[in-house]
Formats: sequence, structure tokens, C-alpha cells
Amino acid sequence: MTTSPYSLEDLVYLMQRLREPETGCPWDLKQNYQSITSSTIEEAYEVVDAIEQGDLDHLKEELGDLLFQVIFYSQLADEEKRFSFHDVVHVITEKLLRRHPHVFPDGTLQSRRQPGEELDDSHIKASWENIKQSERSAKGAPGIFDDVPKALPALTRAAKLQKRAAKLGFDWTATDQVLDKIEEELTELSEAFDAGSEEDVAEELGDLMFTCVNLARHLGRDPDSLLRAANQKFESRFTHVAARIKTASEQPPTAATLEAWWAEAKRR
Repeated sequence: MTTSPYSLEDLVYLMQRLREPETGCPWDLKQNYQSITSSTIEEAYEVVDAIEQGDLDHLKEELGDLLFQVIFYSQLADEEKRFSFHDVVHVITEKLLRRHPHVFPDGTLQSRRQPGEELDDSHIKASWENIKQSERSAKGAPGIFDDVPKALPALTRAAKLQKRAAKLGFDWTATDQVLDKIEEELTELSEAFDAGSEEDVAEELGDLMFTCVNLARHLGRDPDSLLRAANQKFESRFTHVAARIKTASEQPPTAATLEAWWAEAKRR
């Protein structure tokens, strides 16, 4: 048993052992880039969940699980002579140095800005966006949406699409205008219901959801986080209702009874 903490190099070595053809793990040997993507998404959300639940002790374990995903992809690429985990570390360090000239003025880890030099948030944000745009152009992605991943969760991708469009001036100037647009979308949704077209209802509902994401963006809130919080609130309240249903003498409870228990849960 080791007497000192394991290192990052130990984790890289462990991954290599898991993928050894003769003596590795049969499950790990069957995996490829595509087969573990669902695990990557799941691990990322478990990190977020630990943070939102305030379970910082558990966060350590979840961060390790997410790090292992990076190690796994890197091992697969290393076997194909594409890149190694150390290449991944080099690329992200190089990129962050490039994007933080206000911290590393010479683009090296050793360089520092002058102590006491004031930093302007708007200037830093503008510089960050300009550098990212230059990187996109260098990659040969001239389209404004070309590098917004299609696999992102729909709420997150909607916010990114809207943010990109806003950079070209396609945006509302006030939150009240977004609220007016929501009212407009609600009216169109109601009209689609009256017309009896399921396809139109689905389309108008999507437009309404997209506009709600815009409202979240104007409020400076992450729409995915807002919906997760709403999910958690509903789960907490309905857990109370479910417990009342389980012990109720009246089966099934009436709608009025369920509504009363829901109100009870809200008061709690």
C-alpha cells in the first residue's frame, strides 16, 4: 500500500494498464470515443449536482470521475498516435496564457502584470471575445455558429446562439421587450391550440421556450441552472405530496385533496 498520495502520472499509468491488450480490463478494452461520451456527460452533470447540493465532500470524488474521462480519451488518442494527455495539458495551458494577456503579458507562465495595475472588466471581456474570434477564424470556421456544438443541451445551446447573434446587434435593448415577446409567443401558442394543429402548437411552444431562454440571458442567469432549480423544487414538493398519498385513507385522493397537499408542501 502506498504511503504517499497518488499523482497524475499514476492515474495516466493506471489507464494504460486498463487498456493493455493481454492483461487489461475487458470492459475498458471494448470502449472507444463514442461509447464513453454518455458517461462523460453524466459525470459532468454529477459534478454540477454536487456543487448545487452543497456536497463539497462528494465533489472531490465527482471531479476525479470527470478527470478520468479526460484521461480515457487521451489514452485512446495516444494508442492511435494522435496525441497524449500531456499534449492536452499543453494545449489548454497555451490557450489560457493566450487568452489572459492581462495576467501573463508576455504569454509565459513566468510573466506578470505590474502590481497595483487596475483592470477594467469590460476591457477584459472585450479582449477575451476578440481573442476567441481570432481563434475561430484561424480554425477556418467563418460562420458565426459554426463552432457552437450541436450536442450541447438544448437550453445551453439556445443561450449560446442568442449570445452570438447579440454580438452583431440582433438583440433587445431592454428586458421589458423580452417580456413583451413572451406575451406575443403565448398569444401565438393559444391561437395554435384554437386552430387544432398539433404541429403548430409544438412549433409555437418551442418558440416560447426559446424566448424564455432569452429572458434568462438578459437577466444574466443560466437557463439550464434555472430549470434544474425548478426541477429540484418540484421534486421536493411532490415528495411531500407522494408521502401524503401513501398514508391517505382515501384512494385515490381527489384533485382538491392533492391541491391542498401541494399547498401544504409550498408552505413547508
